[in-house]
Amino acid sequence: MASSVEFMDYVFENIKGVGDITYKKMFGEYSVYYKGKVVGLVCDNQFVIKKTNIGKTLLPNNEEIPPYEGAKPCILIENLEDKALLKEVIQKTYDELPEPKPKKKKL
Repeated sequence: MASSVEFMDYVFENIKGVGDITYKKMFGEYSVYYKGKVVGLVCDNQFVIKKTNIGKTLLPNNEEIPPYEGAKPCILIENLEDKALLKEVIQKTYDELPEPKPKKKKL
């Protein structure tokens, strides 16, 4: 099931205070970027953050789910109202994730 635009707008409204947040629709779902790096996804009207050590520390009771079939588990964010915690989780997740691999130039 594809995520609704309304749910993505709701997520964005709650995380935009982090600054430099963007999102891109792909295959009916959304990738969430912070400073150009994918930090989370919106799939099936659920917001998940990529699983990192700091994320598990900051959100120890949050469920880990695969956002789509065959994906690695991510941390499910159910409380989108705690903007201070969301900001900390997104920023620290960004810091822990590796830099994206450079894209190969097309010939």
